[in-house]
Amino acid sequence: MKSFKPLFLSALLTSLLFSCGSTAIISTPIENIDSSPLKTAELTVAEKQNWGHLDLLKDTIPGMSVDKAYAEIIKTKKGKKVIVAVVDSGIDIDHEDLNEVIWTNKGEIPNNGIDDDKNGYVDDVHGWNFLGDGYDEQLEYVRILASGDTSNPEYEKAKAEYEKEYQLWSGRKMQYDQIYQRIKGADEALSNHLNKKDYTKEDVQGIKTDNQEVTQAVQMMNYMYSNGLDSIKDAYKEIEGGLESINEKLNTHLNKDFKGRINGDNPDDMSTKYYGNGNVKPVKKSESHGTHVAGIIAAERNNGLGANGVANNVEIMAVRTVPNGDEYDKDVALAIRYAVDNGAKIINGSFGKYYSPHSDWVRDAITYAGKHDVLFIIAAGNDGEDLDTVSIYPNDQVDNGPEVSDTFLTVGALEPKYGSNMVAGFSNYGKINVDVFAPGAKVYSSTPENEYDTKGGTSMAAPAVAGVAALIRSYYPSLTAAQVKRVLMDSGLAAQTKVVAGGDTNNVKPFGDLTKSGKMVNAYNALIMASQMAK
Repeated sequence: MKSFKPLFLSALLTSLLFSCGSTAIISTPIENIDSSPLKTAELTVAEKQNWGHLDLLKDTIPGMSVDKAYAEIIKTKKGKKVIVAVVDSGIDIDHEDLNEVIWTNKGEIPNNGIDDDKNGYVDDVHGWNFLGDGYDEQLEYVRILASGDTSNPEYEKAKAEYEKEYQLWSGRKMQYDQIYQRIKGADEALSNHLNKKDYTKEDVQGIKTDNQEVTQAVQMMNYMYSNGLDSIKDAYKEIEGGLESINEKLNTHLNKDFKGRINGDNPDDMSTKYYGNGNVKPVKKSESHGTHVAGIIAAERNNGLGANGVANNVEIMAVRTVPNGDEYDKDVALAIRYAVDNGAKIINGSFGKYYSPHSDWVRDAITYAGKHDVLFIIAAGNDGEDLDTVSIYPNDQVDNGPEVSDTFLTVGALEPKYGSNMVAGFSNYGKINVDVFAPGAKVYSSTPENEYDTKGGTSMAAPAVAGVAALIRSYYPSLTAAQVKRVLMDSGLAAQTKVVAGGDTNNVKPFGDLTKSGKMVNAYNALIMASQMAK
């Protein structure tokens, strides 16, 4: 899910272009939720970095009660190791907060060029990389156009979407270029007026002048300060980051001539399966998505570093499948099967797209996972859409029809605040096709080269739930994948409050209408229900 929605820059565009200026352990009582006091104070740094683990009743933040679960239920219990496959971009398996939780294939001798365990994948020591050395990719509807196959039933739809999106992002690039020039001009005017390059906010706000150019520069900077930017360097960083993403869209995602697949495999031929290599690491530092997702699930807990993952007793199997663009159906289908065949009990998929020429291959793999008792947790998507009316892939049904698996779980995203705005504005939703919600906005986790960052998306919500699922499968291993899914859906916290759906303030619905379960995943309650079900 790689939606680019820079909120500050959108506001800046509008402004600048059109103006000048415990005792017994019991589950959380559902009836108490809607009487909870709202969190009005700014979150502390500690709360921001751990909010998904906090407790709604205690902290007034809609976390998953993970810390409470460890303190009151798990304590010193010894659980069973659970392998969680992260089907994503590359993972920094050497990261200080992940290196002790990475899965190792004991049947494979590293770097000997031999398929020691005879699973078809040579040197798959920590997982598999279906992308080879590639990373940047087109979007799926651009591939449809690039094929030139006008007989494709989705060709005209793809053409219309391409024309709309290309025009949008070309226009956006022009706008950002304008903003950049305005910022540059304001910076030069202020630097000359103050006779220094590294001026401060206080310097700018202290300027008294009749010079119109300087006055306009001050107005622009004050607007930026009011939107959370503290310096001209921050402004340049925001604009340059936006331009980089826009250029990426135009040069790769929307470029019909771009050839991103360099692994030598034909994505339309399912007869070839053993392509790619065993290097599961990112090809560049900016390939951070998979590392962030892995950290949410299983970053080492309480080691004094960075962030705490949801689950202990986890081994992360890295399956590099998701490029910077749309993933290929073939890669996804084979990634699921690889994970299942090599011992994963949970698969996390923080990716998705709206065109899928070989969706049947992926659904067959989802069915395969279900038959082998593997829970597949997928992100709902980041476009504020109702998935009961719009199809997103992968999915486990066609046109809201019968599900092919009872072990497929779709997750929407929550904000770190309870009340009408607790559903993230970007999050897709759906009474039929989104199963649960979980913390997904402003989530702190690991990124490559021993760094950490805050990211948001249903991409972050899915691994939060995968972590809770791993706790259940670790401490109650007799439960099937289907039972774990049921626990996750039934044990969550229900809220009767009405919420804004899809970020549209005119679209207000009861929270229970946005998801099949009507629940927010809760680790504490889930473990209690799991213990009862396992008896």
